[in-house]
Amino acid sequence: MTKKNAALVEVLQTSVEAQIAGRSLWKDARIRFFRNKAAVISLVVLTLVALACAFGPMVLPHSYEDTDWNAMGIGPSFHDWHLFGTDELGRDLLVRTLIGGRISLVIGLLATIASVSVGIVWGATAGFIGGKVDSVMMRVVDMLYAIPYLLIAILMVTIFGRNFSLVVLTISIFSWMDMARVVRGQTLSIKSKEFIEAARAIGVPTWRIIFQHVVPNLLGIVVIYTTVTVPGVILTESVLSFLGLGVQEPMTSWGVLIEDGTNVMAATPWMILFPGAALSITLYCANYIGDGLRDALDPKDR
Repeated sequence: MTKKNAALVEVLQTSVEAQIAGRSLWKDARIRFFRNKAAVISLVVLTLVALACAFGPMVLPHSYEDTDWNAMGIGPSFHDWHLFGTDELGRDLLVRTLIGGRISLVIGLLATIASVSVGIVWGATAGFIGGKVDSVMMRVVDMLYAIPYLLIAILMVTIFGRNFSLVVLTISIFSWMDMARVVRGQTLSIKSKEFIEAARAIGVPTWRIIFQHVVPNLLGIVVIYTTVTVPGVILTESVLSFLGLGVQEPMTSWGVLIEDGTNVMAATPWMILFPGAALSITLYCANYIGDGLRDALDPKDR
């Protein structure tokens, strides 16, 4: 065999080996996700909204609590850079919308992290241990489902007052049960797998099996469900703020701005239009991203 033929054979072998090696599941999911145009566009839009909320108030000339006595209740205009207009107190609506988005997004992120963490631990523990422990833990979940969260939110606000931490705590308390149910169901199907039996056979402690073997195999469903939880948490925060149970003035959120806008909707419709549009766009984008991740990580579509 000549050197030229040997080099050609080596190239062909390398190409065949690369095709046989294939792609990892996560790389395949990433490729499938970026083929979903709606999900990618939503990811870009949501990123731009988050960046605007994070850095926009730093570069704009107004503060969210400053009053412009010469521009009270004016509509959107380039006059003194009131691009979204002002409210009845002369405060710039653009800055307040961005600050409100910052608060709503941060509350949504923190409450989601807390609820997902509690739900994973609770559901994985109940599903893996099983028996009476599983029954007791899931009955606790059922009892919490029966408690109206608005009643508890009103009670907590009455006792502790309105503040940022209280809103996060209230939402977290009532948003982890769905994740616990989903994780428990997946854990019941995983704990009978061969690698779990092998870990038990060699004497691996239960807590290590749960957190080192069970939980990593739940990552796909957890990622999907987390993207569904985030818009739900943001919407819950907006509802609480709309009802006067959220953050306290002069701090604001999208729910507070929408509630303010409904009171003067006929005279100053921009006060409800812009924060309502920001909230709607964020929820739509989060839901489209969740749909894209679900399609990308669904083993039936591979």
